[in-house]
Amino acid sequence: MYHDLNLYIRGNWRPASDHATKPVTDPATEDALGLVAVASEADVADALAAAAEGFRIWKATGTWERAAKIRRVADLLRERADGIAMLMSLETGKPLAEAKGETMGAADQFEWQSEETKRIYGQIIGSRTPESRMAVIYQPVGVVAAFSAWNFPALLPARKIAAALAAGCSIIVKPAGETPASCAALVEACHDAGIPPGVVNMVTGASSEIAAQLIASPIVRKVSVTGSVPVGKQILRLAAEGVKKVSMELGGHGPVIVFPDFDPVAAADVCAPTKFRNCGQVCISPTRFYVHEDSYDRFSDRFAEIARGLKIGRGLEEGVQVGPMANRRGLETIQRMTEDALSRGAELLAGGRVPAGSNKGFFIEPTVLGRVPDDALVMTEEPFGPIAPITTFRSYDEVMARANALPFGLAGYVFSNDLGTATRASEDLECGMVGVNEMLLATAEAPFGGIKESGMGREGGSLGIHDYLDAKYVKMRLGAPA
Repeated sequence: MYHDLNLYIRGNWRPASDHATKPVTDPATEDALGLVAVASEADVADALAAAAEGFRIWKATGTWERAAKIRRVADLLRERADGIAMLMSLETGKPLAEAKGETMGAADQFEWQSEETKRIYGQIIGSRTPESRMAVIYQPVGVVAAFSAWNFPALLPARKIAAALAAGCSIIVKPAGETPASCAALVEACHDAGIPPGVVNMVTGASSEIAAQLIASPIVRKVSVTGSVPVGKQILRLAAEGVKKVSMELGGHGPVIVFPDFDPVAAADVCAPTKFRNCGQVCISPTRFYVHEDSYDRFSDRFAEIARGLKIGRGLEEGVQVGPMANRRGLETIQRMTEDALSRGAELLAGGRVPAGSNKGFFIEPTVLGRVPDDALVMTEEPFGPIAPITTFRSYDEVMARANALPFGLAGYVFSNDLGTATRASEDLECGMVGVNEMLLATAEAPFGGIKESGMGREGGSLGIHDYLDAKYVKMRLGAPA
């Protein structure tokens, strides 16, 4: 069912102008799934012109009409969820159930933003004099260039496309080369929902070249990116030249603190399945486990037991809980981090090997490391894969200093039944999102994003649409009364 993919510009699917393509690979088999168009400079220029035309149309479209079309996108995605999930599982390797859940989450983004469309409220300011009036109105920022990552290939672009449409912007989306079909399904739903030509455009190909051309163009006034910290910094430098509005959700290294008042086995029952969701390739994945020394043995034993019991395989196979990693470089990074930790004295509690009999695909067993020192690579660099380093702590102040020591600040997690401890820890953790006795943070109605080097701006919730709007202050002096 996977087919070759074209560019979507001005309401039409078409090949690259020079017919250039590149393969999309199945990470479970390393076989080619199909081909995706590689946009030329002329194609990107055409997308920019189309988006400029689309913006003029869409910003003049009434809010209720915009809302109805955006809501229709949500309905179409839900109707097509099974087929989209199949495509997503093929190109990411993630279990089919996870892929369908992501598709439904993408639909939620469009439903939520369809409702936000009608609630872009301004502000009336009381003036100092009777002849003056002051107000603040919000207007769409303009054409958006959006860059998305491969780990959640429907949800991540959905957050950007839905918010841009709700604000009245047009958008050019560049999906990850590993996973273009999932994003294409969103674009197809926008087309079928009646979003006008030029309002939504999709280009694929060489990411760095496309980004440089889009961001350099005066047509683009807003940039949104989900990706790694180095990629975000490079895009921020490019955007600075034109003083573009930028929002970005970058890497994280989510600390988990398990305080001694919380049942360590119950904590492991929550942490372990979440850690290995999407093969650990989740930006808000729990990635550094700080467990009080009195709870360490029970927590780590249960965590390793769960890891060893997870079924590994191709995402399309029934009962599979952990699929392959998305690419070979990610697999090699996890192997290198494991070797580094063990060389520094860490204990291998589970996994750490390529599954027996696996000679194709980017598979690795869910890996659990115990008593990992803070200077290990896995504790200092984002481990974007199925590897869980566990260490101990003694006091609140000590663990908080260690948890906040890195430049990342996306998500953090606290396990405590003591209201004072939980409240203090949720406030003291330096990150944009905190889960207390809970790890499923992402939802359409809540703001998603980080601080420090994990990014700026928010996606989703009532705050998300504001990254696609400009505030305009208007002061008016009334004429003399008749």
